[in-house]
Amino acid sequence: MNKYIKRMLGLALSAALFVSLPVDVDAATVINGSYVKGDNENNPLVTQSYGADPGVMVYNDTVYIYTTNDSEEFAGNNENTYGKINQLNCYSSKDLVNWTDHGAFNIAGRNGAAKWANNSWAPTVCWKRINGKDKFFLYFANNASSIGVLTADSPTGPWRDPIGRAFITKSTPNCNVEWLFDPAVLVDSDGTGYLYFGGGVPRGQEAHPRTARVIKLGNDMISTVGTAAMLDAPYLFEDSGINKIGNTYYYSYCSNWNCRNGFRNATIQVMTSRNPMGPFTHQGEIMANPGSSFRGSDGNNHHQIFEFKGQYYMAYHTHTVESQVVKRNLGYRTTHIDRVNVSNGRINTIKQTLNGVPMNPSVNPYDWVQAETMFTQAGIQVRGNGDGSAWVSDINNGDFTKTKGVKFTKGVSAITATVQSNGNGSIEVREGSQNGTLLGTINVSATNGSFKDFTANVKNVTGTKDICLVFRGSFAFDRWKATDANGSTVTDEPQPTQPSGQNVNTNSTASIANGWYYLKNTNSQKYLTVTDDKAAPATNVIISTGTGVQGQKWYVENVGNGYITLKSGLGNYMLDVANGADEDGANLQIYTAYGHDAQQFIVKNTKKSGVYTIGTKVSNAVRYVDVYEHKKADGTNVCQWLYYGNPNQEWIFEPVGGQSQDSKPSSQPSNPQPTNPEPSQPAEQPSADTGLKAEASINSWGGGYTASIKISNNTGKTVNGWKLLLKKSEVKMDSSWNVNVKESGEYYVITPVDWNSSIANGGNVEFGFNGSGSVSSNLYMDVQ
Repeated sequence: MNKYIKRMLGLALSAALFVSLPVDVDAATVINGSYVKGDNENNPLVTQSYGADPGVMVYNDTVYIYTTNDSEEFAGNNENTYGKINQLNCYSSKDLVNWTDHGAFNIAGRNGAAKWANNSWAPTVCWKRINGKDKFFLYFANNASSIGVLTADSPTGPWRDPIGRAFITKSTPNCNVEWLFDPAVLVDSDGTGYLYFGGGVPRGQEAHPRTARVIKLGNDMISTVGTAAMLDAPYLFEDSGINKIGNTYYYSYCSNWNCRNGFRNATIQVMTSRNPMGPFTHQGEIMANPGSSFRGSDGNNHHQIFEFKGQYYMAYHTHTVESQVVKRNLGYRTTHIDRVNVSNGRINTIKQTLNGVPMNPSVNPYDWVQAETMFTQAGIQVRGNGDGSAWVSDINNGDFTKTKGVKFTKGVSAITATVQSNGNGSIEVREGSQNGTLLGTINVSATNGSFKDFTANVKNVTGTKDICLVFRGSFAFDRWKATDANGSTVTDEPQPTQPSGQNVNTNSTASIANGWYYLKNTNSQKYLTVTDDKAAPATNVIISTGTGVQGQKWYVENVGNGYITLKSGLGNYMLDVANGADEDGANLQIYTAYGHDAQQFIVKNTKKSGVYTIGTKVSNAVRYVDVYEHKKADGTNVCQWLYYGNPNQEWIFEPVGGQSQDSKPSSQPSNPQPTNPEPSQPAEQPSADTGLKAEASINSWGGGYTASIKISNNTGKTVNGWKLLLKKSEVKMDSSWNVNVKESGEYYVITPVDWNSSIANGGNVEFGFNGSGSVSSNLYMDVQ
C-alpha cells in the first residue's frame, strides 16, 4: 500500500466503543475547556467524548447512534491513528436533543466479544424479528481486512459473537477488494437483509474504483446467500450508506480525493436503483465536505440517513469540538445530525449546522432519569460497559450536566439522586444553567462502596424547564427523579404494586444471614452457576451440577428494606438483571458490583421450611429468579419471570463449608453432586469411538443460546462425510448455519454442506445453531 493510501486509510477509519477520556491534564481540557454548546445548538450531539462514523438504528421510538470511539487515543496533542480502537460508543435519544450515553461496548481484542478481531471500526446496526423475538445485529470493520458480526437481545447489548470468526473476508465470493470496511445494512420490507461495504481506490481507477459491494444475507442475518455484487460508484472512496424510500433504493458514499468531471473531493454522493443489488444510477452530490461549513473539519466523511417520526435526517461527523479545544486537526471527530428533505424521488442538498434538529425535548422527571442523559456537560465522564449500567463519573467541583425540556406537569417538592461516594459532597439543582436559580441542594455522604439514594427539598416549579445539576465534591452519579420529601414517587393516584391479573407473592420476607452460600434449585437439584466460571462483566448465569467452583459461591449481604445483594465468589461481581429490565425472560448475569437496583433481591419464605423464592428489585418483587422452562439440564439459562411459585422458582441457601456468617468459601457445596441420570443413547450412536469428536461452545442469552459446534477428526485418515445427531427431547434448534438439518424420529440429523464435508486427519470444521436445551451431553457423532 503506497504512502498516500496509508494516510487516507488512516483518515477514513474509525469506530469504537464508549471509552471515556483518559484522566490527564490535556484530556480534561477537552471537557473543561472553551467549547460548550450554546442553548440554541443541538450539534454536536455529545461533548464528553469523541465519536465518529455514526451508524443509526431506530427502535421503539428511540434513535440509537453507534460510533467509532476516537477518545481511545486522545491525549491532547497526538494524532489519532485508529490502530488501537477496539470499542464502540452508543448514544440514544427520544428527542434528538438530550442523549443518553450508554458507555463502552468491548467489541474486538482480548476483552471484546469478537476476540479474533484487532479493531472495531464504523459500526452499522439493525434489528429483525426472528422466531417471534426481536434480535439485534451489529456489523463492524476489523481495520480494512474483514467485516465482523455480533448479535444481542437488546440495542445496548451485551453483544455476542455468533460465528467466532470474520463474517466477510476477501475469500467471500467477489469480495477481494482494496478495503473491506464501512458496512451498511438494510432489512427490506420483506425481511430480507442486505449488507453493503468496501472501499479504496486501485491505482489509476480513481473515476471508477469498483470496490463497493453488496451481498444478500440469510434469514438469520449472520450468513450470506450467493455472490456479492459490484457497485460501480463514480469516484468512490469509502462510507457505504443504504436507504429504501418508497420503492427506490438509495446508495450513498463518500467520494475520493482525485475527483474530476464535476465531482468534488470527499463529498457525499448518492445513487438510486429499483433493486437492492443494483445496478445503481448516479444522481449527484447531496452533502459538501464539512470543512466548507466548519473550520478545521476537512477530511473524509462518514454518514447515515435515517427516518424518525416521519422525517429524514443525516448523521455525520465533523471536527467541531476538536477545532475549538485542540485547535488542530488531529483526527478526532464528533457526530452531528441535520434534516434531510426528499422531493420528487431525489435527496436535496443537506445543510450542515450547529443548530441541528428543531425538536421539542420532553423529559419525564417522575420516572428515573439516567444521570448520563444530557444535552450538554462540563467536566464529567461516563463510565460503564454498554449493557445499561453506565453512570457519570470523574466529577469534580463545578462540573455539571444539563438536561433540556424537563416537564414538571405535577410540580415537584423534592428531588432524589442515586450516588456512590467516599465522602461528603452535594448536587445543586439549578434552573436554566449552572449559574441559574438554585432550586435546592442534595447533600451527599459516604455510601461504603454502594449506590444509595439521597433526597432534598426543592422549590416547587411547574411547566417545562431546563435543569442543570452542578456538582460539589467527587463522587459517581447514577440517576435522579422528582419525588416527595420522603423520596417516594410523585403521582396523582395510588400506583398498583402489581399489574392486574398477576399472581402476588404474599409470603413473608425471609431473613438470610450475611455469608457465603450455594443456591440450589429445588426442581433441578442443580446450582446457580456462572457460565464457564468466567470472571467478567455480563457473563451469563445458568444451573449446573454442584462442583464447588467459585462461580457457584454467592455472598449474601443485607442492604436494607429486606433486600440483599449476591456477590460472586469470582471477585467483584454481583448477580445482576441484564439492563435492569422489568420484563419476563430478562437474563440474569454477573456484572461489576455496584449494588444498583438490578443487583438487589428480596428473599421470600415458602410453605416448605428452608426453601425460598428470590424476587428482583427492578420488578418490585413481581418477578422472581427462574430456571427457564422448568428445565433441569446443566447449562439451562436462569432469568426472571412473573411469580407463580413452582419449584423452578424455589431455591435453597446452602452455607459454604457449613458456615453462614462471613465464612471463607470451601471447595465443595454441602451436597455438591446431585445425581443426574445421563441421557439415553440413540440406536445410531457408535458403540466404539469413531475418532470423530464434537465439542460445543455455548453462548447463552435470555431464553436460549448460540451453540458453536467444532468437529475434530482423529481417525487417522481423511473423513469424507459425517453425521451428528441431537435428541429433540433435549434440544430445540431454531436456526442453523453451515450445515443441513433434517428431523428424523426423535432426532435432529445434521449433515455437512459441500465445503465442510471432508475433514483431513487432525483437522476440524465448525458450524452453529441458535436454540435452547442441553447440548453438551447430547452430541452423537458418526461417519456417514
